[in-house]
Amino acid sequence: MDKLFIKATKNSPEIALSPDGNLRFKGRSIHENAQIFFNPVLKWIEEYIKDPADTTFVDLQLEYLNSATAKYIIVMLQKLKEVRLKDKKYYVNWFYEEGDEDILERGEYFASVLDMDFNFVEIT
Repeated sequence: MDKLFIKATKNSPEIALSPDGNLRFKGRSIHENAQIFFNPVLKWIEEYIKDPADTTFVDLQLEYLNSATAKYIIVMLQKLKEVRLKDKKYYVNWFYEEGDEDILERGEYFASVLDMDFNFVEIT
């Protein structure tokens, strides 16, 4: 399985997905058509969960995300929960800037809706 790397733009995050279990999303995500942007990411994740690494780390460092992106983040994280079915581990690290209550609350909401444990990491 190959790595997937998408360079950040002013409207889309950097995405770096590696079969070694390191999955990173960083930047702003305000797409006009989130489906077109996230389809290759979802396809990569579907392949990854067939034979995941022993430990999967999902690092989400989004400074802003719109509702369309939120939908895809939830779908991706739901799919990644399947690594547990293969007796593997996964960790979700939700990064937020000091004082950015909106992003922190969004991460808390995702953790609650998905019934997942997130590690909340404040960036100072």
